[in-house]
Parts: sequence; C-alpha cells; structure tokens
Amino acid sequence: MQPASCCHPRWRWSDDRPDCSERSRRGTPRAARAHGRSAEAEVREILSAALVPSQRLLLGDALASLGRDLALTDDDVTTLDSVRDRTPAEPLTLP
Repeated sequence: MQPASCCHPRWRWSDDRPDCSERSRRGTPRAARAHGRSAEAEVREILSAALVPSQRLLLGDALASLGRDLALTDDDVTTLDSVRDRTPAEPLTLP
C-alpha cells in the first residue's frame, strides 16, 4: 500500500518528520483506514476535534446567563435601555 499523502504535496507519512513521532506516523493512517477515510481527512478531523469546542457557547445563552448572574430585573433593563446611545454607527472607511 502506498503511503498516504497529507495536505502538502511533498509531505508523505513515511518521510522522516522530527516534529511527528513514529507512533503518530504509524497510527494516523491506521486510524484513517479504521474510520474509512484518507489520512488527510483523519488529520483534519483530529485538528477539528482539538480546536473546535464540543460545546459551543452561544451569544444569547451567554447574555441570559450574565443577566441571571447579575440578578437584573425588568426595571434594570428598562433603565439601561433608556440611557443607551441610539446614534447609528458610522460606516467603516477602508483605505
């Protein structure tokens, strides 16, 4: 079986990579075969799982939680709403 190539065309799993352990070089293509995908897809999945939180924090949930933590009442929200600046933002000018 040919070694699977990864993202870079000159990079092969069989190449001597000082930043990648022998266990990783052997294990990643093996795991990819077990999952029915290419080694490149396996690496993408590993990176995605490591970098993307499994439980995304949604903005609305975070704001609702903040309001509960601060014990804001409807009167507090009404007061905050009455003093906020309603001037439209100026459009961004790029050079």
